[in-house]
Amino acid sequence: MSQGIEFNRLMLDMRSMQMDAMAQPKSVASAPELGQSSFADMLGQAINKVSDTQQASSQLATAFEIGKSGVDLTDVMVASQKASVSFQALTQVRNKLVQAYQDIMQMPV
Repeated sequence: MSQGIEFNRLMLDMRSMQMDAMAQPKSVASAPELGQSSFADMLGQAINKVSDTQQASSQLATAFEIGKSGVDLTDVMVASQKASVSFQALTQVRNKLVQAYQDIMQMPV
């Protein structure tokens, strides 16, 4: 369930960034200040976290297959499901971003 919580947190962060962007005056866009993360950084961190989860799952499955002691089948299955859910969540975020981009591009100027 922690992946669902992280996805919800990501969506809340995206909404707060949207509200912040809408509240700022329409002056020249400035670079993010030090200590603030940009949307690209946040998205990159999410992608890296999904990649790490998938690699950990793969390593655990390989360890189970070669018969390494201390690796239980339930741990392998839980890790596999975590990797699957995190990838599905990332795919849904990507789909929403693509849809938002398409909607923006179809707006009359």
